[in-house]
Amino acid sequence: MGFLLFFAISYILLSISLYFVFPKAGVEGWKGLVPGLNFVVWAQLAGRKPAHAAWLLFPIVNIFIYASLAIDMVRSFRHYTFWESVLAVIATPFFFLYLGLTGKEKYDGPTLVKERDYRNQLKAAHDAKNNRQYQKLEAANPYKRSGLREWAEAIIFAVFAAAFIRMFLIEAYVIPTSSMEDSLLVGDFLFVSKAHYGIRTPQTVAMIPLLHNRIPGLDAESYWEKPSLDYYRFPALETIDRNDLIVFNYPEGDSVYIFPERTWSIHDLRRGSVPQPFSQQIELGIKKLVTRPMDKMDHYIKRCVAVSGDSLEVRNRQLYINGKVGNNPSKLEYAYSLQLPLIGINTRNFSDWGISKEDQQYQSTLILTNEQKQKLQGIAPNVKIEHAVMQDAPGRVFPHDKAHFPNWTIDNYGPIWIPKKGATITIDTSNIALYQRVIHIYEKNDFAIRDGKIFINGKETNRYTFKQNYYWAMGDNRHNSEDSRIWGYVPEENMVGKPLFIWFSLKEGEMSNGVNWKRVFTSADKK
Repeated sequence: MGFLLFFAISYILLSISLYFVFPKAGVEGWKGLVPGLNFVVWAQLAGRKPAHAAWLLFPIVNIFIYASLAIDMVRSFRHYTFWESVLAVIATPFFFLYLGLTGKEKYDGPTLVKERDYRNQLKAAHDAKNNRQYQKLEAANPYKRSGLREWAEAIIFAVFAAAFIRMFLIEAYVIPTSSMEDSLLVGDFLFVSKAHYGIRTPQTVAMIPLLHNRIPGLDAESYWEKPSLDYYRFPALETIDRNDLIVFNYPEGDSVYIFPERTWSIHDLRRGSVPQPFSQQIELGIKKLVTRPMDKMDHYIKRCVAVSGDSLEVRNRQLYINGKVGNNPSKLEYAYSLQLPLIGINTRNFSDWGISKEDQQYQSTLILTNEQKQKLQGIAPNVKIEHAVMQDAPGRVFPHDKAHFPNWTIDNYGPIWIPKKGATITIDTSNIALYQRVIHIYEKNDFAIRDGKIFINGKETNRYTFKQNYYWAMGDNRHNSEDSRIWGYVPEENMVGKPLFIWFSLKEGEMSNGVNWKRVFTSADKK
């Protein structure tokens, strides 16, 4: 709603400014108030063909067309400087109002036509070898740009073109952790489409271009939280289906402590999940809490194993969706315990098999795919390889309610229902832990529990209707992935995009290990 309101107000102001500026060019002012016609006339007054205004109907492209028309209009009033062009773009309606209401401002004719004529005069003088006329024209040339200005304009255009493409269409990501191995590896560089699941307009508008949330080398965020716009998403090209890869903003990333090694949320701290070296720095006040708006929370990539309206359960590591066995990715990984013989295992081939150093964190435990397990058994038949028993700290898994969900672990989890937009459920103190964050944080309701009763927006209730869809995300590395089993549902508004393909890959994320050429220009989604 905020984005649409901002757009509507901006358009109204622009139309009013055109109403006042058109008469300066001999055009009836009312044409500036007619949608569509105002842009056609505007293009003509700047020296463009009427059909040029049609480009304003194309998303993303229209931003650059709008900027060029604004600059050409003020140039048609003989405002040629660099800063006047900048002002024309960032404050178009106000600059146009100034042109229309100030008596001294005169329309000089369509600037593109006049500039073309002036260049023809220069060319004619040059071809005729009339040096005196050429030098006279060159000295009085109002369209001449210095070399510095040309470089500045080229750099600004390139930066903002890249920023808009990154913001609305395609963004590059790198896989930093092993949570999606062996489907996606540490050091894989991906292109992610932001259009597939619907282009999300920016909420945080004051930022450093091309940076997400941190300034490299500085302990500082790369944006200002204010001003901000409300959430808005354009229609999607496709729906999110089960087993699709998804990139999203980390749902618990609203309040975080940032360390060079990794980022911890305040919820990790409250659950006791932050190791002592880090938690001690937090307790001593060395690390301060950083709050982030939704679109500036860290990016995560996982597999969407369940969609809104699904029921999910994990029984002895096997995923079940709506009571049926879920699809297992071909590169699914688990932790295995090894009972080693007196002579150790030859690890020479581990790298070629895709068993990374992170998969070998403990001597007696390896993280393996089924294929890797079979290869390991082939070279070490005397080694006993069994599924590792994962000991979860009580209350570590979502919904962190030991009283009502005492036996849930990452290997035996649920059943749990994924909220769906428009669905109404019954809530009470026995199940509210599953939905409290959804109701209070994601859907922005006042929430309280008093004397065993639930109050939403000040009213006692035992029912709730969801306002948006939610999804359940899990890593393919099931025993080394912090995912929905730890922090719960992924709101639809947090969705960023769909991974398309791997455009570059470094072995284990290190240039010194070489390029993983067999992964370059391959599909990101290896189900």
